[in-house]
Amino acid sequence: MSEPHDVIVVGGGAAGLSAALILGRSRRSVLVVDAGEPRNAPAEGVHNYLGQEGTAPLDLVRVGREEVARYGVTVTDGRIVAASAAPVTEDDPVGFRLTLDSGEVVAARRVVIAGGGVDLLPDVPGLAEQWGRGVVHCPFCHGWEVRDRRIGVLVTTLAGAHQVQMFRALSEDVTAFVAEPGAVDDTVLAGFAARRIRVVHSPVARVLSDGDRLSGVELPDGSVVGLDALAAASRVEARVDWAAGLGLTPVDQEANRTRFGRVLAVDALGKTDVPGVYAAGNVANAMLTVIGSAAAGTQTGAAVHGDLLQADVAAALRR
Repeated sequence: MSEPHDVIVVGGGAAGLSAALILGRSRRSVLVVDAGEPRNAPAEGVHNYLGQEGTAPLDLVRVGREEVARYGVTVTDGRIVAASAAPVTEDDPVGFRLTLDSGEVVAARRVVIAGGGVDLLPDVPGLAEQWGRGVVHCPFCHGWEVRDRRIGVLVTTLAGAHQVQMFRALSEDVTAFVAEPGAVDDTVLAGFAARRIRVVHSPVARVLSDGDRLSGVELPDGSVVGLDALAAASRVEARVDWAAGLGLTPVDQEANRTRFGRVLAVDALGKTDVPGVYAAGNVANAMLTVIGSAAAGTQTGAAVHGDLLQADVAAALRR
């Protein structure tokens, strides 16, 4: 096993690299372990990120890696498969050992979990193949790119009705596919009618493509509705199976009676219930955009540095 680091950051996306950056600039020894599977990889560009508008997701990661390297941060490719808690230095009672899929064991005084999540998509044939291109999930992330086009919206939850109106602000040609009758009521339907939103009371049987381009959807009765884009909500599941060894289990994240995913519970500083373990980004909040994840990573990295400072002072006083 190599010498222990001050911090191991699990995940090298916007949250993880932002945490690593502020820690590296604070002269902390930091190792970033990245599996190379960013949630937004299918998207053409990152949006609503001031100064990085339209940047390809993998380019953002590449630049981020170059930036953290300037401050002594080490980034290694790999996946964490197991973890345990135990002191790794004589002066700090908190510490962790993490095992990579290569078999290597790395150690640190603190851990930041920033491995993002996996989008669980609606089970509709043809939908996954268009994910991040013709099939979108967020009007803020992708709405401008599909403005003034024929947009369909799958309404499967109570939040789906709001999403319909969000996309209606971007196009006058919007069709709501109400797969779950309980997801809309007469008030919602009246709002759709007032905004000239077409309503199809049916699930979608299949997403249709013409080459790489989404061309419409097929309904269970075989009829086809032509579309240029389809909005469909996903559920985000935190990638933290390995963290069970630390006593961490994801919890449901809900808002407006809608379940958005399963994430790690953290406080305002990114602390989990396990002392010394922090989490930031989509792994702790399924609704964060890329810039929000970066901000969360920065805040959490600062909190970790403060935690380490307290431990350093306590050790100095003991000596």
